[in-house]
Amino acid sequence: MKKTNPLITGTIILTVTGFASRFIGFFYRIFLSRVFGAEGMGLYQLTAPVLALSFSVTVSGMQTAISKFVAGETSTHDYRASFRTLFTGFGISMLLSAGCTAYIYLYADTIAANLLFEPRTAPLLRIIALSIPMTTVHSCINGYFYGIRKTSVPSAAQLVEQLVRVGSVYLIYAHYTKRGYAPTISFAVVGLIIGEAASMLVCLAAIYFRFYSLPLWHSLFGKAGNPAGAKKPAVTYGREARRLLSLAIPLSLNRTLINFLQSVEAIYIPQCLQRYGYDNAKALSVYGVLTGMALPLIFFPSAITNSVSVLLLPIVSEADGSGNHGAVRKAVRTSIKYCFLLGFLCTGVFLLFGRFAGTFLYNSTLAGNFIITLSFICPFMYIASTLNSILNGLGRTGSTFLFSMVSLGLRLVFVFRLIPALGIQGYLYGLLASQLVQTGLCVFAVRKYLR
Repeated sequence: MKKTNPLITGTIILTVTGFASRFIGFFYRIFLSRVFGAEGMGLYQLTAPVLALSFSVTVSGMQTAISKFVAGETSTHDYRASFRTLFTGFGISMLLSAGCTAYIYLYADTIAANLLFEPRTAPLLRIIALSIPMTTVHSCINGYFYGIRKTSVPSAAQLVEQLVRVGSVYLIYAHYTKRGYAPTISFAVVGLIIGEAASMLVCLAAIYFRFYSLPLWHSLFGKAGNPAGAKKPAVTYGREARRLLSLAIPLSLNRTLINFLQSVEAIYIPQCLQRYGYDNAKALSVYGVLTGMALPLIFFPSAITNSVSVLLLPIVSEADGSGNHGAVRKAVRTSIKYCFLLGFLCTGVFLLFGRFAGTFLYNSTLAGNFIITLSFICPFMYIASTLNSILNGLGRTGSTFLFSMVSLGLRLVFVFRLIPALGIQGYLYGLLASQLVQTGLCVFAVRKYLR
């Protein structure tokens, strides 16, 4: 019960806030699609690869490393060690984020023209670049709270970010339209920054109150008055940095490569649609409908599996480290069982109501067609997400990286070969095939826990 209660409680908290955030996000997507149109949504979605790459370079691996190395605080109550881990990881990630922000801001025109093949995204990239340091701050702090299984802070930050983002975009839109100005998709990007700032402030307040009773000087530099303590802090923090980087670098490299391939996929979908016969506006519109309307609805139930995945990593890591293979076996079997049931249910719902949802929510029959086709992906997607987290907790990050690469490689084949021949339907087939392959590989990797 001591092992399962944190998972159950944390999952409930993350799931409730996840559903609330996604529910708000649905209305936000509907608002954006009706105000800015499918082409505007396509432009907005084209900036996502740049943001994903910056996250993978600056903080994705470090967040996981912090989460893993502070997990022991729940049993040892060594708050000074966990603070040192957080502080060290935060410092490294902030240096990377500063460089990433400067690069994107200064070379936005080059990135927009030569990487995204859409010069109109350059102003959006400059605005997005300013959000990177804020994302780094709350991601590191969230990693700490995930590690100690205090999910209320990341949940609150997520909910605040969504509420502030949506509210600020609506207020900006109302302010400018009242004065006769035409709305632009840059409103949504400005709202993203405001939302990230709000999330960062929530996390900073939470970490302050977490450690406010500890003498900050002692937490950072060890005991005062220790004659040998002058050189001890540098040695301690240097050792901590090496320990964090030993896990964060492989994870970041893996995530960066994966996000790079995902970026290639996202960028070339509109390009391949033009080879199929669409003009630029039509290609962006179809891309916007798929990524800004249909896929968010398909991903909506994954709020549950994402919550489980986040909390499974430290729990499985702790169980594996103590030799408790029974707990790992139970996690694997339970994850597969309930993720399959959830996915099967979601597939049925999307098959029955997908076309209605596309028309009612987005006023788009094309979105409804996409939802119906993609409904079959649900069971495999949910199982793969939780098994990937379990494999990471077991230290098998190489396996998860390899499986993701195989899945992405298969999707890219469909992008470059089938989209020019079949249109966007060729990509939908690629999504289904790649998810099926990745899930099969994950199940095969944990097969010894299924016996």
